[in-house]
Amino acid sequence: MTTNIYKETILDHYKRPRNYGDLPNANASAKDSNVLCGDVIEMQLRINANKIEEARFRGEGCAISIAMASILTEFSKGKSISQIKRLGSKELIKLLGTDPGPARIECALLGLEVMNAAISAQQDAKVLETSR
Repeated sequence: MTTNIYKETILDHYKRPRNYGDLPNANASAKDSNVLCGDVIEMQLRINANKIEEARFRGEGCAISIAMASILTEFSKGKSISQIKRLGSKELIKLLGTDPGPARIECALLGLEVMNAAISAQQDAKVLETSR
């Protein structure tokens, strides 16, 4: 029974993704793909005082990659950069509510990898700006 609830959650986030679309005034963004299955995720973030104020995404892919990106954008709001950087596959599986298995874990991880790339790009830009 509980497995069905998790599947329903994944399907709900896939069919009605939260935070889908462009983010006005984003100050961090990144895009990447999973070459094995063709999933593509782009994240746009607004980061202020080392916290994620807002997160949005765009993308195409399987139910797991889209659902995870949707769940991740909801989860990340108000979280510190260090909290996001500490997330790994175990935490993502908890957020997703089910283990997608070894063949699909890359689909679940794509959103987090893109979010971390956006954070790193924003931090690198800040370092460059202060060193001028």
